[in-house]
Amino acid sequence: MPTRNATATWEGGLQKGKGTFSGASGKIGGTYSFGTRFGEEPGTSPEELLAAAEAACYSMALSLGLEQAGHPPTKVETKAACTIDKVPEGFKITTMKLVVRATVPGIANDAFKKIAQATKDGCPVSKAIKGNVKIELDAALA
Repeated sequence: MPTRNATATWEGGLQKGKGTFSGASGKIGGTYSFGTRFGEEPGTSPEELLAAAEAACYSMALSLGLEQAGHPPTKVETKAACTIDKVPEGFKITTMKLVVRATVPGIANDAFKKIAQATKDGCPVSKAIKGNVKIELDAALA
């Protein structure tokens, strides 16, 4: 199986410094700062990247689970919100909230919900953060 690579560089102190990141594929990259991560400045953050990874992974894994159950989806859309909070030890990513809407011909709602819940616990990114980050799921048929 492949190993994926990315690079990040930070210049300066925490609050006035700035960072850049890029994926080896050349398809992702950007800048970030204290203000984009902890404030309201426009820009990206490590949490946005983690949310994108979770949304992409969950959508693929749910598609697989539905297909294996005999109900290949027409569309799976996952929105992920990754929250970082101040805790006594410093900062911690505390919550990943998933809002999933799927178009799945011929599936009963209960069967869909069961597969969606199993996917929350089983997709590779969820497994990587499980036990450290609370993962919330709102999954419904579109």
